[in-house]
Amino acid sequence: METQKIGVRELVEFTLRTGDLNARANSNNTALEGAIIHRRLQKQRGANYQKEYYLERELTLADRPFLIHGRADGVILDTDNPLIEEIKTSDAPFEELSENTLTLYWAQAQIYAYILMTDEDLDAVTLQLTYFQRPTETVTQTTHHYTQQEATAFFEQVTSEYESWLLLRSELRTSRNASIATLPFPFDHYRAGQREFAVSVYKTIRLKKQLFIEAPTGTGKTISTVFPCIKAMGENEIQRLFYLTAKQSTRHVAEEAMTLLAQNGLVLRSVTLTAKDTITFPEEADLPPEENPYMVGYYDRLKPALKDVLENETQLTRAVIETYARRHQVDPFEFSLDLSLFCDVIICDYNYLFDPQVYLQRFFAIDHDDDNFFLVDEAHNLVSRARSMYSAELTVAPLTDLISLAKETFETHPPLVSAFRKLRKAFYQYSGPVMESGKADSIFNDSVSGFNKAVTELTEKISDWLAQQQPQTPFTQAVLDYYFACLSYLKIADFYDETFRTKISVGPNQDREITFKQLCLDPSAFLHDSLLKGRGAVLFSATFSPLSYYQRMLGGATDSLCYQLPSPFPPKHQAILLANYIETTYRKREANLAATITSIKTLISAKPGNYLIFLPSYHYLQTVYEAFHLAYPDVDTIIQSSDMDEAKRAAFLAAFQPNPQEPVVGFAILGGIFSEGIDLTGDRLIGVGIVGVGLPGISEENDLLRDYFDSQGEPGFDYAYQLPGLNHVFQAAGRLIRTVADQGVVLLMDRRFSERRYTRYFPPHWQYFRLLATPEELAPTLDQFWQLNQKGSPHENETH
Repeated sequence: METQKIGVRELVEFTLRTGDLNARANSNNTALEGAIIHRRLQKQRGANYQKEYYLERELTLADRPFLIHGRADGVILDTDNPLIEEIKTSDAPFEELSENTLTLYWAQAQIYAYILMTDEDLDAVTLQLTYFQRPTETVTQTTHHYTQQEATAFFEQVTSEYESWLLLRSELRTSRNASIATLPFPFDHYRAGQREFAVSVYKTIRLKKQLFIEAPTGTGKTISTVFPCIKAMGENEIQRLFYLTAKQSTRHVAEEAMTLLAQNGLVLRSVTLTAKDTITFPEEADLPPEENPYMVGYYDRLKPALKDVLENETQLTRAVIETYARRHQVDPFEFSLDLSLFCDVIICDYNYLFDPQVYLQRFFAIDHDDDNFFLVDEAHNLVSRARSMYSAELTVAPLTDLISLAKETFETHPPLVSAFRKLRKAFYQYSGPVMESGKADSIFNDSVSGFNKAVTELTEKISDWLAQQQPQTPFTQAVLDYYFACLSYLKIADFYDETFRTKISVGPNQDREITFKQLCLDPSAFLHDSLLKGRGAVLFSATFSPLSYYQRMLGGATDSLCYQLPSPFPPKHQAILLANYIETTYRKREANLAATITSIKTLISAKPGNYLIFLPSYHYLQTVYEAFHLAYPDVDTIIQSSDMDEAKRAAFLAAFQPNPQEPVVGFAILGGIFSEGIDLTGDRLIGVGIVGVGLPGISEENDLLRDYFDSQGEPGFDYAYQLPGLNHVFQAAGRLIRTVADQGVVLLMDRRFSERRYTRYFPPHWQYFRLLATPEELAPTLDQFWQLNQKGSPHENETH
């Protein structure tokens, strides 16, 4: 049985933490800053002082081997008075530290003392707690004489408490594995390609690999990935499955899969992590932590709340978490994170693994943890999301507002206001060359170290100011907002390398319109490192062509696997028609407008039904919609707007009813909310028209991507423009055939689609496309398709 490791700090925090959940009371120092202070203090010690002294102890807990390990900040052994030092760094004065904070500080030293004394056969040691208050650089030292008898009793108390929770987790896993052993596939048959899909996932787990797989709509991606992972979990190949998604709707699909498996006998704990802003109770919103009843005394109520949920629930959805959080009066977001430690399946956003600012440190503090396995759904979305995760910007406008607000509210903290002015001066100083050039912005290959230094200095001043327990006012909130923006900027600056560019932009109003942006062009190396935090991963999507591109962009290992499944639906059910007579480049759109709207009318006239027409921009959308409506005013149409709320989105989709007697034509944005993640099955959608190849708008940032990949010897235009646009096309076309009974037409209206540079990227189930050289060919081709596909089979109701 593999030895499980647990850090000393993790051990004492879980078993001994009590009191309030108060993020504001925590240190805002970075790990790097804390390490620097530690080294400074360690250098002041004598020659016999051993810093970062590694200690470990093997023992059996809940019938499993464990290794408790950590590094004492300092140890002195070769004297008559051996000593262990624990160094802590924070902003609060020592006398204001809570009793529990001090208990946790001392507890780490006490655990180290037990291991050291039993290793070295010592009767007693001196424990020394050295506390460094960063804003004032005040050092407070306290010591305590500690005997081996005391240390042994304390160690046994802590490990016994921890063991009781390990036993609970062991019991949960035993019942889990027993249920998995007899768990059947939850449908009476596999769809075409589904068994192969599931087998490839299982083999990926066994081989400790990464798998990139394109599984077209209808393959049953969710159950095909989750089921083999659960089976591997029952064999103890993995202990924890992360199902990572980009959208809330996809998380619901994963929850439905867990419900389905539970109905077939599976007993395990799954948790859905909901964004903090979403799950926080309304009454918490404007309360400071020290007045929030869900945070005050949080740790005193946490363990009973955990046991209550774990003993009574298996699927910990948002609703379940909120119910128990109210019952035990604990903050629902933090409660969900603490619950996740005891769950087998964690359904959450990409951020929790890949975003350097919010990833789950409790799971991903170490690399190559074979207990973890990752399923990344709709992984094509991760390309642009990852660039955003590793990019950050700061603008001068909030500084200008803060300086004004300080005057208006008579806030008096001269060092803080002085720091505001100093950073604003840095904005002007380092954007000077851009101003002198007369350009709106300029791009630099290196980070602006002088500007970053000014940002660092401001964060230090704000940290000092916050440590003085500022009242909750609009000014305090504005300072906090800018403080977090600065910390985010500095966090990304730590990653800055040759894959980054700095963009400095200057607008007409220089008091407000100066922005420094750190752009990550290629986060693949960072994604690669994130994927290494588990045993392996499966990244999958219905639109993952070409796989080599996504393997490259998403940090796939050199030995990662690729697999492209065929569509489970008969090719004859879908016609892919290329209108080679239409050109939609910007200069030729107007000249081709008549041919475009005539082709749309021909498409919808071939068979009464519901149709979606996608265009690449709101301006072009409006132009084509108005021309179509003017030419064919009797056709029932609906158009997507840029300001649609949830009700308007629902109304748009509600227009697509089954069995329509007359055509309904929806006009929507390619790459927008209606081109991905919606299901209009059967007669609710029988045709999709796509106008243009979906190229992203020409922009400086996209040009940077193109130039960067060109410099790497890779196809820059394809990576920056063509392939992201083509993925939008594939996604929009994927709205059409959702079940085995669906039939329909995809009409691609742009000459470029017929060129080799596009057709070479078509997925296998698009290889039967038909080229139309003239408008006159469209109507008979449609008639022929619909005559060959007279619907007679019942709709499929299966969801797998």
